[in-house]
Amino acid sequence: MNSWPHAPVHRLSEQGVYIVTAGTYRKEHHFGERRRLRMLQDRFFELADKYGWHLDAWAFFSNHYHFVGHSPEKAESLRTFLSALHTLTAQDVNRTDETPRRKVWYQYFDSRLTYEKSYLARLNYVHNNAVHHGLVRVATDYPWCSARWFEKHAKPSFRKTVASFKTDRISVVDGYEVFGSDVG
Repeated sequence: MNSWPHAPVHRLSEQGVYIVTAGTYRKEHHFGERRRLRMLQDRFFELADKYGWHLDAWAFFSNHYHFVGHSPEKAESLRTFLSALHTLTAQDVNRTDETPRRKVWYQYFDSRLTYEKSYLARLNYVHNNAVHHGLVRVATDYPWCSARWFEKHAKPSFRKTVASFKTDRISVVDGYEVFGSDVG
């Protein structure tokens, strides 16, 4: 069976830890306001819980998001989880903008993390993604990411381990320019 060449391949056959990135259609900034980011994050947490995904890191921006999470027994639930998230959040922003049926989300990319070093580097990457995008100097200052939660809940030794992993050479889909006029 050949994979469709214009969309990412999703191989969700095994339970495990995944990094996921999703972006808006044409990289448009549909979530560039505090209330919209709050809505996106709240819906995300609600649906992650509903579909049994346990989260380790997350970051939401005006036109994309990343997360690292442990799948339930059936990793295929990611499709249903993200479909529900994208449908509901698109309906919310389209209702607000009075643009029914406008395409909001484009696609998502997922990778199963099978090596501890890969997992730790991606945790660091997602926790600090707002710094990477220039929205804040310190990740814990960005309200729509897991950095503050991680600082509060993780053991100091684990935080130090995660922070020691370099992120400049990892492969994560992140060709998004974000803006932060009302997000910091």
